[in-house]
Amino acid sequence: MRAVLTLRSLVGMIALVTALVGTGWAQSKAIHTQKTKDAVITLKSESGQWSPGANSFVIEFTASTGQPLDAGKVSLSTSMAMPGMSPMITGATVNPDKTPGRYLGTISFPDAGARQVTVNWDGPGGKGSARFSVPVR
Repeated sequence: MRAVLTLRSLVGMIALVTALVGTGWAQSKAIHTQKTKDAVITLKSESGQWSPGANSFVIEFTASTGQPLDAGKVSLSTSMAMPGMSPMITGATVNPDKTPGRYLGTISFPDAGARQVTVNWDGPGGKGSARFSVPVR
């Protein structure tokens, strides 16, 4: 009987943590919004910025009407110009969220500086690419 109660308690705690995490992302701040011909892409994080080290983020795709846009397969990478060297390129891990048009990602930066961000997508909502600059502070 105790094992069943413990398992139920564990499942309840996991559900609570999941709900709290979901609520936190709903209250995240925009890092950058980029309008393209077919989509509006909003890059968000809890703090509203990226910093050196590990970062979690959300990418939201919406149509010009404001409706969520299923972007299908999404990727994000960054590059930083390095004087006298090849650009420093950093890739992110991006996965779809339960909410349509919303993708959760992680990326890590070794240092501060301006990054050129490239977002690519290919799905039912269309195919495209967007580039914009984001500071890492």
